[in-house]
Amino acid sequence: MPRIGMLTPSSNTVLEPVTYRLLSGVEDVSVHFSRLPVTAISLSDKENSQFSLERMSAAAELLRDAAVDVVVWNGTAGSWLGFDYDRQVSAAISAACGVPATTSTLALLDAFRAFGVTRLGLVTPYTGDVTAKIAETYAAEGIEVVNDERLDITDNFSFGSVPEQRLASMIEAAAVDVHAVSLVCTNLRGAFVAADLEAKVGVPVLDSVSATLWKALDVLGAGVPIDRGSVLLSGSTRAALKRICASLREATGADRTTMRLDLPSQRLGVDLAAAEDTGPGVRAIQHDPGLDQRKLNTVQWLEEHRRTLVQPHFRADPQPPQALIETYGVQAQMLAPVEVDGAMAGWLSVHSLAERDWRPTDIEAIETASAEVRDLLTS
Repeated sequence: MPRIGMLTPSSNTVLEPVTYRLLSGVEDVSVHFSRLPVTAISLSDKENSQFSLERMSAAAELLRDAAVDVVVWNGTAGSWLGFDYDRQVSAAISAACGVPATTSTLALLDAFRAFGVTRLGLVTPYTGDVTAKIAETYAAEGIEVVNDERLDITDNFSFGSVPEQRLASMIEAAAVDVHAVSLVCTNLRGAFVAADLEAKVGVPVLDSVSATLWKALDVLGAGVPIDRGSVLLSGSTRAALKRICASLREATGADRTTMRLDLPSQRLGVDLAAAEDTGPGVRAIQHDPGLDQRKLNTVQWLEEHRRTLVQPHFRADPQPPQALIETYGVQAQMLAPVEVDGAMAGWLSVHSLAERDWRPTDIEAIETASAEVRDLLTS
C-alpha cells in the first residue's frame, strides 16, 4: 500500500481531516503526518524562522520510520518565501526520508501550469503585506494576481475557524476575469467549497490541501481521478497532456500546440483546450470558448478522414475558422485526430504564425504525440 508522508504546521486543524475526506473511497493509499511548530504568519524574521530547513528535516525524519513512499511539506510558506526556498525544502525532506518530495506551493505551481493559468484570483487568510509578497512571487513565474481577497489574520489556528460560507463569497469575488482561483493556505476549510463552486464561477478553483494531495498521488503514480474538484479530477491528465504539447512544440519548432479532448469522466470538452504550449510572446488560446469546435470545417474533415491534416497555408479547403487567423495570427497548421474505441475523442493542433512547409519529421512528431495521448487515455 503506498504511503504518503505529510509535514503539518502544528496549529493546523484542517488539512488532516480534509485530506482523509478527500480520500474517502480511495483504496490502497494511506496518509501519515508529522508536525513542526507554526503558530503565526507574518513577514517577520521570527515567524519566517518557523520554516527553517533544520526544522523541516527533523520533522521529516520522523516520517522515515513509517517507510513513506513520498513526503510533502503541506504548508504554503513558499508562496511568500519563494519557490527556490520550497525547492530547498523539497530537497531537504527528500534526503531525510530517502523518497521523492514536494510542497504545497510547488504543487500549486504545477497545477497552475497544468491548467494554463496566467491570470489568478487569490484567496488567503493573510495580511496585505503577505499577500503582496505572494503576488510578487507568482509574478516571477508569469502568473498575475488579478484579484486578491484576504482576511487580514495572523494567527494560524484561527484560519481553521473561518466559515465555509465566508470562503465561498471570497472565491466568487476573486473569480472575475481570471483563469482560476486559488485558496493559498492549508488551514482553510476550502476544499469542498472550491469543488462545489467551480461550475458556478466558471473557472477551476484550486485549493491548497487538494492540490497538495493531488501532487503527492501524482508523484506516486497513483493519480487516479477523484471527483472532488478539478485538480483532483483532471490535474494528472492535464499535466501529462501539457508535457506532450511541450514536447511536440519543441520537436516541430511551432508557435503553439494544443490538445482538445472530450473526456466527460473528467469534465473535459473540446470547446476549451485541455492543454497548450506556446512560444515566447504567442497569445494563448486555451481559455477561449468562443467556437463550437466540432462544427469547424477542419474538425469535420478530421472526423471524416481520420488522418493528419497538413496545411502549409489556408488557400485550399478545408478552411479554418476566421478567428484563428484574425485573432490568433495562425497562417499554417497541422491537426491529428486521437481515436479511442473507434471514436474521435479529440485532436492535437500545431500552429505556425507564418506559412510553412511542414517537414516529414513534423508530421511524424504530431502522429507520435497523438499515439501518446491515445495510450494515456487507454492505459
